[in-house]
Amino acid sequence: MSVHYPLQKLGSLVIQEPAYGATSRAIPRINQNQPRYIRITDFDDDGIETGHEFLTADPVDLDHKLIEYDLLFARSGATVGKTYLHEDTSEPAIFAGYCIRFRLNKYNVLPRFVYFFTKTDVYARWIAAIQRPSGQPNINKEEFKNLQIPVPPIATQTELVAAMDEARSQRKQKLSQADALLSSLDSYLLNTLGLDRPAKDNRKVFSIQCSGINGRFDPHFHAPSFKQVSRLLSTTITASLGSLVSFSKETWKLEDDESSTFRYIEISNVKPETGEARWSEVPVKEAPSRARMVVRTDDIIVSLTRPHHGSIAYLSAEFDGCIASTGFAVIRYVSKLVDRDYLWCVLRSQICLQQMLQRSSGGNYPAIIKSELENVIVPVPGMAVQKAVVTEVQNRRNEARRLRSQAEAGWQEAKRWFEEQLLGSAPL
Repeated sequence: MSVHYPLQKLGSLVIQEPAYGATSRAIPRINQNQPRYIRITDFDDDGIETGHEFLTADPVDLDHKLIEYDLLFARSGATVGKTYLHEDTSEPAIFAGYCIRFRLNKYNVLPRFVYFFTKTDVYARWIAAIQRPSGQPNINKEEFKNLQIPVPPIATQTELVAAMDEARSQRKQKLSQADALLSSLDSYLLNTLGLDRPAKDNRKVFSIQCSGINGRFDPHFHAPSFKQVSRLLSTTITASLGSLVSFSKETWKLEDDESSTFRYIEISNVKPETGEARWSEVPVKEAPSRARMVVRTDDIIVSLTRPHHGSIAYLSAEFDGCIASTGFAVIRYVSKLVDRDYLWCVLRSQICLQQMLQRSSGGNYPAIIKSELENVIVPVPGMAVQKAVVTEVQNRRNEARRLRSQAEAGWQEAKRWFEEQLLGSAPL
């Protein structure tokens, strides 16, 4: 092949032998002293999203500890070959067994240079050529060590990385603009409904009359901040969620699935800031025990764990047939009194999210059960107002898609440029 710089095997660029990850089971992480457990489902082609909720490992094996600039390669499954560069060292982390850790010699090659090389088409073609498709795709450590990379001088690597960082920054800026359009819908919704944002009342000491207990004796439920929401809702037309929707009970039987992989939606796959979902392709053999709920086009999925974070998604046709975690409630039937787009928007508003928090139980991981979710009170204005809200939601979604499209086009162009600097414009 035509290259501008000498080729070196990835295995010759490390300071220690590459390592496979831990085989520990993943469990809930309840404090920041517990290490993050980095699994192949935690990162995508652009790393790990801000606000991602990590699990930890049981037991914790510090032989698999990550340090700054460790590079992980996914070695198995539908996303074999995807990479993650560990740069956030604010909390301890270890990595899981379906990843391989490469610790690079920074005097010979910049970790960020190698990371950006793994985003090129030439790397994608190498992955396609080397992986073994039988059963499920996989590439072992020795094969990754034999990956050949054009390695320019460090000064050139630094220039290339700086250019890619700038392109990535521009991409993130456009994506942030797109996210802001959707995350600001809460304020728009309250204004359209003629409701004021509930006043803050964070009193820890308060009293209530016995007549106001209504079967709930836990102080959390009667906190003044939640009462502010109730008073606000009493000024408008409302209905309980349970009177407006029905939940799906359609489940997936793992033992009946003859496929090698399935499309899985876990709670971390829904962005709390925007309510947008993604799915991860997971080997059937590695199916989490909670992968049970079949979802369909137009379903609305509501996270039952930490529901007040807003991990609530309206699923498009792309998600038809995906399998969701049992940590979601799946809304399928919706009354004619309420528009689905409007319902998705209002459920993600603080006026509903605070009610979900109020009706949750648990300490670090508050969760709500479906019967309590059904008691959440939803503002139900006339259909004209709902349609106006829906129109605004659609306009913002369309603009967000446009910005994301621009961001992706710019990023693809940057990756092509990076590859051309190393290999020239002629295809391999």
